[in-house]
Amino acid sequence: MKKKLYIKTWGCKMNEYDSSKIVDLLEMTHGYLLTDFPENADLLLLNTCSIREKAQEKVFHQLGRWKKLKKIKPQLIIGVGGCVASQEGYYIQKRANYVDIVFGPQTFHRLPNMINYVHQYHKKIVDVSFPNLEKFNFRFKKKFTKPVSHVTIMEGCNKYCSFCIVPYTRGKEISRSYNEILREINHLATQGVREINLLGQNVNAYRYNIGNGSVLRFSDLLRSTASINGIDRIRFITSHPVEFTDDIIDVYRDTPKLVDFLHLPVQSGSDKILRIMRRFYTISEYKSIINKLRKVRPNIQISSDFIVAFPGENENDFQETLDLISEVKFDMSFSFIYSARPGTPAADMNNDISEKNKKKRLHILQNRIAQQSMQVSRRMKGTMQCVLVEGISKKNIGEFFGRTENNRIVRFIGTKSIIGRFVNVKILHVYSHSLYGKIIHIEK
Repeated sequence: MKKKLYIKTWGCKMNEYDSSKIVDLLEMTHGYLLTDFPENADLLLLNTCSIREKAQEKVFHQLGRWKKLKKIKPQLIIGVGGCVASQEGYYIQKRANYVDIVFGPQTFHRLPNMINYVHQYHKKIVDVSFPNLEKFNFRFKKKFTKPVSHVTIMEGCNKYCSFCIVPYTRGKEISRSYNEILREINHLATQGVREINLLGQNVNAYRYNIGNGSVLRFSDLLRSTASINGIDRIRFITSHPVEFTDDIIDVYRDTPKLVDFLHLPVQSGSDKILRIMRRFYTISEYKSIINKLRKVRPNIQISSDFIVAFPGENENDFQETLDLISEVKFDMSFSFIYSARPGTPAADMNNDISEKNKKKRLHILQNRIAQQSMQVSRRMKGTMQCVLVEGISKKNIGEFFGRTENNRIVRFIGTKSIIGRFVNVKILHVYSHSLYGKIIHIEK
């Protein structure tokens, strides 16, 4: 009987990408089949994120639930990976001694050997080291069946923002081989992938030295990706304003495959708060990037990240954030109340903002962006939108879904034959988090 794997993933697209590779890897090396039910699994893996508040406690609460399963099935292997694993290391097994494996974001490719070690020696193992991009040396031969795929182009971050734990858990910025990335994308294109989402903690910091003093930049990678036959749309996440240079804006000007959507985290609308955050740009510089983009792409929609109630943020600072939101007309956001990450500079800063005021500010900010997002959606009603059909809708098995260029999910009636194809959809109805339309034309 085939062994079964259950994997629970928290956090960013990078974690989702890593988890998908883990599933493929363990199927190929150990024959594990993915299950949706942890009680049926022979291997339980938790791929963690340390960004949000009380991330460590969330991990141990989940492990406490899995402890009960291990009592019933002693041979069950439990592993913890991701950023919390990198941050906590051996402490995870000290606090939860039933955890067999602890692995970091850069060592998941070593899981087959770790599993063998646990089976052979009946001992626990921890590997949260930072081998430079070694994990990308593994060749995945599994057939890809979805029309959209993510490809990691770099790992780590050198920015050391005062609030962020990522440089400590994922390491310094390291760019993958330019040719290796393009080989992976070419392979995906032969498997029917039509849209590529390039991933990195700071994706526009991508630099690959090809010798003789020559360096390939992120803009070069975007252009090369666009030249690959079969790839018709390109997205990327996440970028940093400091390195959003004019050569990237030039790609938006002359590369139609790069979509009319950009996620560009700003975090705050106050220059004072940005200095405390160690973001190293001003609001004026941020707005200059947006203005340049809109000159070459008038229809581009912008989303962003916001941290509310950062230490030192007063009412005037918060108002400046609201003013920026209104001026830029952000379409979507990832926004949350600041929570201290142990080991970061901001963790030691005094924050005398009351919980009530923190929640109030977050509510105001999210409402403002939700209103602006709805305005954009309403303007799309009655328009024709080009949509890449990704699959069957989870809300209704008789419906299918896909995304517009500006990242709106659209549902519509169709047949399985349209999955992976572009369709022109007339938008008929607008909802809070999606659109509904009717297919007018299907690509040949």
